[in-house]
Amino acid sequence: MSVAAPLVLREGDRSRLEALTRSSSVSAGLAGRARIVLLAAEGLSNTEIARRAGTSRPTVLDWRARYDTGGIRALDDLPRSGRPPEIDEIDVVVATIADEGRPPAHLGVTHWSARLLAAELKISFATVARIWRKWDLQPWRVETFKFSTDPELDAKIRDVVGLYLHPPEKAVVLCVDEKSQVQALDRTAPILPIMPGVPERQTHDYVRNGTTTLFAALDVATGRVEQACLPRHRHQEFLRFLRQVAKAYPKVKLHLVLDNYATHKHPAVQAWLARNPRITLHFTPTSGSWLNMVEIFFGIITRQAIRRGTFGSVRDLTQAITAFINGWNERCQPFTWTKDADTIIAKAHRQPTSGTRH
Repeated sequence: MSVAAPLVLREGDRSRLEALTRSSSVSAGLAGRARIVLLAAEGLSNTEIARRAGTSRPTVLDWRARYDTGGIRALDDLPRSGRPPEIDEIDVVVATIADEGRPPAHLGVTHWSARLLAAELKISFATVARIWRKWDLQPWRVETFKFSTDPELDAKIRDVVGLYLHPPEKAVVLCVDEKSQVQALDRTAPILPIMPGVPERQTHDYVRNGTTTLFAALDVATGRVEQACLPRHRHQEFLRFLRQVAKAYPKVKLHLVLDNYATHKHPAVQAWLARNPRITLHFTPTSGSWLNMVEIFFGIITRQAIRRGTFGSVRDLTQAITAFINGWNERCQPFTWTKDADTIIAKAHRQPTSGTRH
């Protein structure tokens, strides 16, 4: 097999081509052409490039020639009939995602804005904004993520998800956790009620009247919640809540899903569990507390009963929490888990698309 001479890339094009191959916003065709050029720059034969790119040898020859003649711009689709655009969209797209989306250091910013990129490219910001909308580019958005380093990650995921999807017969699966430092906030001015066209309004100022810790156990099969509001969240309070849960579900095997908080593994807790073998604890992976479905309930009660509430004392806060959960238990519905363990594990082990370490 003859080896073609490596394709010589223009200065600065390698990072731009690599960005195109990684971007989920550009078309598959453009990403494939960028990959062909990168492989050609490595000196691979045209036949081998065609095999790796899933295309034909003449197509590889064509895109090599197109790049050699016109650079990255030439990798875009040929213009169609009609008035040609005044701005080359590929230039804007490449400028946006090059260098992992980081603007040049001399600008001193972390990401592009439409006006800043427009000034850099000497075009209007409305044009940049239009191209961003078309290509679904949103440099101002950022999402956070965290990789679990738990050595038992796969086993714990399979254990917990297995309980959700295939619960043991004649047993109850409960998701247990505590929401600590729930604040009893008393607004310093009256709340203005909702009016037509005007949302409910409340002052930013408040008086903090103490905190409580909400312990909750969510019954996955019914959605019912067992709860207790306690002043602290030490192992003593957790053990007290465990006794309450055991009393609420007598003479039945209990499988409790919890996170890795040290309180849940305290020797006193372990000793009590040894005397109550019908209760089994299942722990979510490190940095994987989102597997615990009681976190969903905590989000619901925060939005619907706590965040907009006004409480003159911890007692008022506790009464509001109890009232909400009593009402919840009258209208509750089962919580349904939909993702299987293999899908979650595949995503948990997925590596970032760049070489950046997080």
